[in-house]
Amino acid sequence: MKKFNKEVYANPNRVTPAKPVIFNEELCTGCNACMSACQADVFIPNPEEGKPPIILFPDECYYDGCCVEECPVEGAIKLNHPLMQRVRWKRKSTGETFRVK
Repeated sequence: MKKFNKEVYANPNRVTPAKPVIFNEELCTGCNACMSACQADVFIPNPEEGKPPIILFPDECYYDGCCVEECPVEGAIKLNHPLMQRVRWKRKSTGETFRVK
C-alpha cells in the first residue's frame, strides 16, 4: 500500500462570526469526543495533539448540545447560543427580565 505525503488545508467557513461552542483550552484534553458526537460535522480534529477540535463549519451547528453532553471533562466545552435564540424570562412580580448566559 502506498503512502502519500500531501499537505491538506482546511479553510473554516467564516460567513458569519458564529461561535457555536467555546472551548476552555486549559480543560480540553483534545479527546475529540465532541467531534464524534456532533451530528452536523461542525468540527475537524486539531493537528496539534491535546488541543481542542477546530470549528470548521460554525453555521451548520444545530445547537442541540450533544457535543457538550459527550465531553468527559466538565467545563471544557460550553454551548454558545446566538443572541436571538437565547431564552428570556420576565419575573411577574417585579417586571425584571433576565437571560440564560
